[in-house]
Amino acid sequence: MENSAIFWLVGAGALIIYLILTYNRGVGLRNYVQEAFATMDVYLKKRWDLVPNLIEIVKNYAKHEKTLLEDITKLRTKSYGELTEAEKLDTNAQLGKQLSKIVAVAENYPDLKANQSYMLLMQQMSAVEDDIAEARKYYNGTVREFNTFRDVFPTNLVCKFFGWERAKMFEIEKEQRENIKAEM
Repeated sequence: MENSAIFWLVGAGALIIYLILTYNRGVGLRNYVQEAFATMDVYLKKRWDLVPNLIEIVKNYAKHEKTLLEDITKLRTKSYGELTEAEKLDTNAQLGKQLSKIVAVAENYPDLKANQSYMLLMQQMSAVEDDIAEARKYYNGTVREFNTFRDVFPTNLVCKFFGWERAKMFEIEKEQRENIKAEM
């Protein structure tokens, strides 16, 4: 066998090994993203299920806040299980924004704030929001790692070949970054 043939065989073998290793690494990172989403999804679903209870309690006290309550109800028109991952992220970002408004509205109703059911529900909501924040950090970290892997050369060529799209970060809306302003 000639030296050039050996060179080409070694080169082809190295390329095949590289492609296999790159593919396996990408699959592993995608699985981490899916696992992180599944973890966060549990907490998003808990919040999703708490919202109707919160709306009912607030509705009894804040009758003229009807538009806010209707907006939240509209966000929940689909069953949670029917939503795609992207829809879950988008809807929950909007839901978080609306829930922060409910907390601000409650400041205007001392009787509501003193209601035992409301206080218990807000404690549960607070715990779920903390869980979502932690899960969001983990999810976004795995998304960042996958997207970096996907975007750098030469792995971006392999990822394009397999049709791997960028994963979507779970970001909060600008309004949620600001402190809630309770007006009296």
